[in-house]
This record gives sequence, C-alpha cells and structure tokens, in this order.
Amino acid sequence: MSAADLMREKVIAVVGVSRDEGKYGFKVFRDLIGKGMRVYGVNPNIDSLLGRKIYGRISEIPERVDIVVTVVPPEVTEKIVDECAQLGIGEIWMQPGSESERAIEKARRLGIRVTHSACIMMETGR
Repeated sequence: MSAADLMREKVIAVVGVSRDEGKYGFKVFRDLIGKGMRVYGVNPNIDSLLGRKIYGRISEIPERVDIVVTVVPPEVTEKIVDECAQLGIGEIWMQPGSESERAIEKARRLGIRVTHSACIMMETGR
C-alpha cells in the first residue's frame, strides 16, 4: 500500500492554507484534495478556498483529525504541536521550512509521531 493509499483513510488538517497559488499552503492543500484525501484547511484569515470551508483552528474541524500538516513558520508550528497534544492528535507532518528542532522535540516528548524534512506532496505521489 502506498503512502497516498494510507493517507486516504485519514482525516488530514493542513494548517497554513493560503489563497496565494504560489505558496505551499495553497499547493499542498490543492494537491491533497486532488489525490482524493479527506483534507480540511486551517487559517483564521480565510473563510473558504477551492470551494471548501476553511477553519480558524484545528479544534473547529467537524471530524476527528488524524494527521496535521504544517505549512507555517516554525514558531507557529511549535504552538500547533501544543494544540495537537490537547486534541489527542497523534501525528504531525512538518513541511520543509515549517519545522524547528524545538517543535520536533516537543512533539516527540508529547508522544506525537513526527515527519519532517520531507514534502507530503512528493511522498504521497510515489
């Protein structure tokens, strides 16, 4: 089973979706939707994108989230790790540029499985 097949069974929250088609927050969101994944966007400054409701916080998503993908600055990712722990989310994927050693270590310390230094678009495309 490929990474994409495994991910299709999960509820995914992309934190840091963007209206700017040149930014990875847009590209990742569009890519995962295109691959048929159950994906929700999170950005407190956007109401909708690509015909989907965008949520202000992970906790507002109407389904239990399995994986959080961060496409935000490292200091924001560190806060997202805390929110994941509070919500009982066991997996976080830190897109290149959104990770920091502090965020990675914090997630591991809180028992959250971390993927970093790998692009989710590339990994689910294999």
